[in-house]
Amino acid sequence: MKNRTLIIILVLTLFLFYLLGVVNWDSILSSRDNAPLSIIGEQENFDDSEINLFFVGDIMLGRGVEYMINKQGKGDFKFSFLKIASELQKSDILFANLEGPISDRGVRVGSIYSFRFKPEAIDGLVYGGFDILSLANNHMLDYQRIALEDTMNILKENNIDYVGAGFNKEEAFSLKIKEIKNTRIGFLAYTNLGPGNWKAGEKNSGMAWISENDIGEIAEDIKKSKKEVDILIISLHAGEEYEENPTSFQTSFAMNCIENGADLVVGHHSHVVQKIERYNDGWIAYSLGNFIFDQGFSEETMKSIILKVAIKDKKIKEISSEDIKINKYFQPDFDN
Repeated sequence: MKNRTLIIILVLTLFLFYLLGVVNWDSILSSRDNAPLSIIGEQENFDDSEINLFFVGDIMLGRGVEYMINKQGKGDFKFSFLKIASELQKSDILFANLEGPISDRGVRVGSIYSFRFKPEAIDGLVYGGFDILSLANNHMLDYQRIALEDTMNILKENNIDYVGAGFNKEEAFSLKIKEIKNTRIGFLAYTNLGPGNWKAGEKNSGMAWISENDIGEIAEDIKKSKKEVDILIISLHAGEEYEENPTSFQTSFAMNCIENGADLVVGHHSHVVQKIERYNDGWIAYSLGNFIFDQGFSEETMKSIILKVAIKDKKIKEISSEDIKINKYFQPDFDN
């Protein structure tokens, strides 16, 4: 009996050694610790036919942000994106609102809350992997049209598209199309903030500035644009600062966009995150909050989200969001 027990133990021990020699348990355990719950080991469910769009909030690269870049980042504008760039670069298309011009020219025409970013700021946006930026907001003409024109030129030179502004009205209100994996994705951007004379004219630069009186015309533009693309995305810079709920204009504009063919409406300006909702066959994210900003006076203004949109078979398959927190150096980082 004792010999039989010893033989069984010996066989089990040899079998265990065999397993330990053949199977890399450290690798398996490591993958389980680090992988999402739905993905263990090989990512067998990965679908390379999907298109992943990422949207982030307001980017402001002056004032306190620039101070931290100079003090902590040795003047390198990549500093602002160091904590988040690797995640952003997972996207097929990355979109944001640029909250001010990139220029060293122009005269300040607005209030003390006027923004202008050094030409070197483009290095951070390139490093972050941005593909398209909205220029339709209440700060883009803080330093006159010459600064706006510098911004458009420097973005073009660095292969970053822009929407919601232009050298004339036709360009400012035009549809920007990005084609990827045989899917045409269109972008339009508008703002109703700032003075009306910031609106682009037939022969002068400006923004896609709108009022409630333009809703009918915008609806027709959306219908026409949808015929040219598979997915249509509208950016709106509107609402009240620091308010967690969208205004009636935000709500009515966004719903009107969806009713006339838009698939997604993404908002900016409130500096805090507002709700995301499904409406008819589309989606509305009223405000993504601050992405890079120096408004450290409240927890709400230091929070943000990355809106992630998965597209498959020329339709929005899924929408999700990931929480972001701005740290003391005004860098966006994951909210752990």
